[in-house]
Amino acid sequence: MTTSTASATTAPTHRVLFGAVAVGWVIADQLSKWWAVSSLDDRTVDVVWTLRFHLTVNYGASFSLGTGFGAWIGVLALVVVGILVWKGGSVRTRLGAVALGMIVGGALGNVLDRAFRGDAGFFQGGVIDFIDFQWWPVFNVADIGVVCGAILLVISTLLTPASDAYDSAGETSSSTIESN
Repeated sequence: MTTSTASATTAPTHRVLFGAVAVGWVIADQLSKWWAVSSLDDRTVDVVWTLRFHLTVNYGASFSLGTGFGAWIGVLALVVVGILVWKGGSVRTRLGAVALGMIVGGALGNVLDRAFRGDAGFFQGGVIDFIDFQWWPVFNVADIGVVCGAILLVISTLLTPASDAYDSAGETSSSTIESN
């Protein structure tokens, strides 16, 4: 297989993987929140050790910081998602595609909550959180995607030498066969 053929077939595959992970993560997140809202209304479910499922609504950002700025947080998250989707079109490795897909899927899952889970209007809702270790802030499946995706993105970046992804002018290299 020639180098240009490898590059031409790998990039679309990575874009499809990125999109599939993002969509899958949004679906998993929204289904888990649907379960939490319908099952945990006024009760707590002890799972194991300190892990429990306990329904809360977060109107702020991480760790409930920025309460009252939910609409701005939602708009900022949409801008970041837009940038990541644009960047996802040029992802160079499978691990990078999975990482960006997890981040985008998680961010979109929480944006959907902010946009549609409020009685006060569009982007006036709160994020459904329900995974509670009791010694860490309560979180959700979307948060897992954002945090684990960011960790995987750092690992992907560290494992992919710059010379494998870009040529000296910063353009995508056509002399590299991507094997990740």
